[in-house]
Amino acid sequence: MISVRTLPTSRAMATYMMSSRHILQTSRTIIPRKQQQIFQKQHQYRQFTTDKTVKDSTVTSAGSSSSSGSSSGSSGWWKSPEFWGGLGAIAGWGMSGAAIYDASLQGPEVISLTMTPVLMVYSTLFARWAWVVQPRNLLLMWCHVANVAAQSNQLRRALEYKRANGQEKEVNEMLQTVAKVGAVTGVAIVAGPKIRSALTNMNMGIVSSIAAAPAGPFTVHFWAPMSKWFISGASFLDLDRPTDKISLPQYTALTLTGFFFTRYALLVTPINYTLCSVNIALFVSSAWHLGRKIKADYIDGDSNNDNKKDNE
Repeated sequence: MISVRTLPTSRAMATYMMSSRHILQTSRTIIPRKQQQIFQKQHQYRQFTTDKTVKDSTVTSAGSSSSSGSSSGSSGWWKSPEFWGGLGAIAGWGMSGAAIYDASLQGPEVISLTMTPVLMVYSTLFARWAWVVQPRNLLLMWCHVANVAAQSNQLRRALEYKRANGQEKEVNEMLQTVAKVGAVTGVAIVAGPKIRSALTNMNMGIVSSIAAAPAGPFTVHFWAPMSKWFISGASFLDLDRPTDKISLPQYTALTLTGFFFTRYALLVTPINYTLCSVNIALFVSSAWHLGRKIKADYIDGDSNNDNKKDNE
């Protein structure tokens, strides 16, 4: 039998259990709601932070792109090899066009059998250089290809003229010289890469470094400007040339070519200091002759004309 004294205790236990269940159910309902509210607030904060970061990054990137665009627009041409190479090619086309035009007007008796082959070699080397240099300069390459064709035609005219005038011996000597130079050049072209590789692998200090240089003596990057040294050197040997024998268009083109290629040589890959130096020399010598020509024709000439008018 159950004691009467135990009844209140049982009722208290039942009441306690019912209240605890109510509290548990209430807590299960309240806690998820609070967690959901906290999660929603965290999500809203993260979304706000993300949107703000995206806006800030967009503004920053837009500002940087606009500043870089303005800076590249203001200084890009100075560091552009395409720009300077294009100007140099245009000046080269002007010189080649003038040479072709003069060749069509002059007789074969004035054609030099010494300078014409040199110009052919010079343009052949520079046509090859314009093809392999980075960035490739097709406008310059075709300029020199056209000059090779023009000089080849000049050489043909000169040889036919001399043979027609009984100078067969001179023609044969010239052809023998060209054949010897061609044979030596062919051997150098074939053996050059092997000699370069052997010198590089010998680890001979500066000799190996020079042989392995990307613009060293075993590459066209070296020999193209060297051929220009042989041509440009004539200007230094004739600084007192009479002004009536100086062509204003020709020396204007030479001066511009020297200026353009001085900058262009420092922007191509590989950088060509030999080409830069020879064009500095070309610019200085051509500008000297050009200044003398302008002074003689337009400054001294005008002053002489004014004196004559005053005397009259």
